[in-house]
Amino acid sequence: QVQLVESGGGLVQAGGSLRLSCAASGRIFSINIMGWYRQAPGNERELVASISRGGISNYADSVKGRFTISRDNANTVYLQMNSLKPEDTAVYYCHVDSVWPRNDYWGQGTQVTVSS
Repeated sequence: QVQLVESGGGLVQAGGSLRLSCAASGRIFSINIMGWYRQAPGNERELVASISRGGISNYADSVKGRFTISRDNANTVYLQMNSLKPEDTAVYYCHVDSVWPRNDYWGQGTQVTVSS
């Protein structure tokens, strides 16, 4: 089975940093896009950042210049979060778009809390 394991969430003061990681394992043979979404209480889930197999990245306007997404050759995606703000507080979800098999997958989510 396919599994996405997320780590790196936690509690940090405003202005601090966290680094999230997500490792995909199982029957995923070719991954196209990997990304991070987040959802705060009462809000819809929103795209934070994504990165393609070719290394092309996209960011939400709210995190541009503060967050950096990256990936390695072992089906792992990272999200470096700097200059964190209280409004960044949310559950962050890893997402994987698979070419073969053709499918997509979600992680279980990791809590990020930024105190003021």
